[in-house]
Amino acid sequence: MKRDFQKLGEVTLSFGAALLVAGCLRYSIQGSIERVSEILLIAGGVLFLAGIAFCFRAILRFFSKRSSQLGTNTAVLSIGVLAILVVINYLGFQYHKSFDLTTEKFYTLSDQTKKLVGDLKTDVNIVRFAKTPDATFDELLPEYHGLSSHLKYQTVDPQQKPDVAKDYGAQTMGDVIVSSGDRKQSVEGAAEGGLTEENLTSAIIKVTQNEVKTACFITGHGEKSTADSGAHGYSTVSDGLKKEGYALKDVNLVQSNGVPSDCSLAVIAGPTKPYFPQEVDMVSKYLNAGGKALVMIDPDTDPKLGDILTAWNISMGNNIAIDASGIGRLLGAGPQIPLVTDYGDSPITKTLQRQMTFFPLARTVALADKSKTDPQGVELLKTSAQSFTTPKLASQVKYDAKTDQIGPLSLGVAASGLNNAKARLVVIGNSEFAANSAVNGPGDNGDLFYNTVDWLAQQENQISIRPKSPTDRRISMTEAQSAALSWLDVLVIPGLIVISGLTIWWRRR
Repeated sequence: MKRDFQKLGEVTLSFGAALLVAGCLRYSIQGSIERVSEILLIAGGVLFLAGIAFCFRAILRFFSKRSSQLGTNTAVLSIGVLAILVVINYLGFQYHKSFDLTTEKFYTLSDQTKKLVGDLKTDVNIVRFAKTPDATFDELLPEYHGLSSHLKYQTVDPQQKPDVAKDYGAQTMGDVIVSSGDRKQSVEGAAEGGLTEENLTSAIIKVTQNEVKTACFITGHGEKSTADSGAHGYSTVSDGLKKEGYALKDVNLVQSNGVPSDCSLAVIAGPTKPYFPQEVDMVSKYLNAGGKALVMIDPDTDPKLGDILTAWNISMGNNIAIDASGIGRLLGAGPQIPLVTDYGDSPITKTLQRQMTFFPLARTVALADKSKTDPQGVELLKTSAQSFTTPKLASQVKYDAKTDQIGPLSLGVAASGLNNAKARLVVIGNSEFAANSAVNGPGDNGDLFYNTVDWLAQQENQISIRPKSPTDRRISMTEAQSAALSWLDVLVIPGLIVISGLTIWWRRR
């Protein structure tokens, strides 16, 4: 009878445990305790406790054995570790915190995005037209929404809601459309699965900006070309300006008889030939009327713009800046490519204070008289104290106290307010810093260029650090190196592990 009573207890205990497991599984799948799950859990709990009561003596005898005690200790330790993992997982789910360990902070929203979205004054709607979810969209958009309640997003099936797709102008499955008021902008590359922060932020800029600014690039004197995709071309910054909502225009001063009135700013990028006197007058007239200009002049060139610089209290050296500090080696640069980490107090450089920019073969540009306040000027870019000037580049360059200037050296000046409160001028002694090879390389040359344009166009709200492209860190190996790595991975490392295991076993045998 006693045996039967114990057997009944074992059956009751097992059946109760089975009902508890079934109830927990239903709850985990459905996400809520429904009537059936509630019955299973209550019945299972009652039967489980009854089974323990029926088998109480047998359970005590079992745990009095030494082997059972050791097993119990192991079980308790395992349950404790499992409980700790459950608690950590729960806390991680409730208090989500991610860490971006990439060099470029590729998985962290850029300062530009945070500033733009955080300052939104109007509602922005972002709609993805697709039937299936997209990991990038689902991860990126909650971060955008967290910056501003004005930004909302959703995914719409265009087959179920064709009227919404038609209203937004969606053409392809996977299109992401950004809208604000009556403006709509498709996110470049989204339909092909290439949704990026850069393209999404660009679309937001285009639907929220009040007016389209036009950047006019002066041509006809050997200046850098916005259509040139080579190492020395300006196609990269050209594309970048378009993404920031600028319209671009090439202007020949002689043909247009001056800087056109629709130019928000004029860009003179590394002329190699001199300007005609009447062209210099055209640029001066444009600035005197409240115009804005970015002038970049490389060493060993004389575009005959000296009269403009003198009027604006700017002095340009007939020299080449040499950086002997060795800091440039961090970016693979030699002494003829000065690295700048010290910036003047200007809206252009306020986000660059902890960043690096470099200037391949630059000349000095400084304030001629630092005591003058008309126009208001600031030296933007300062080299290290170990830099100096040299008249010309040679294989062996040494500092000469009689002819050379010791650092820190100024490579750029921003000035405003000469003859007209709206007038602005930035002069930099190098144009290669914004060329394709430099902008696509290390450093923050692109941000310096875009921030300069934004300041000149009075688009200060866009001055920031922009999204970075991931660095290509692939390793190229020869065929012999690849074969050696394969042998190491397939044979050597596993072999060492097996030998180590056998050695330990033999010593403990």
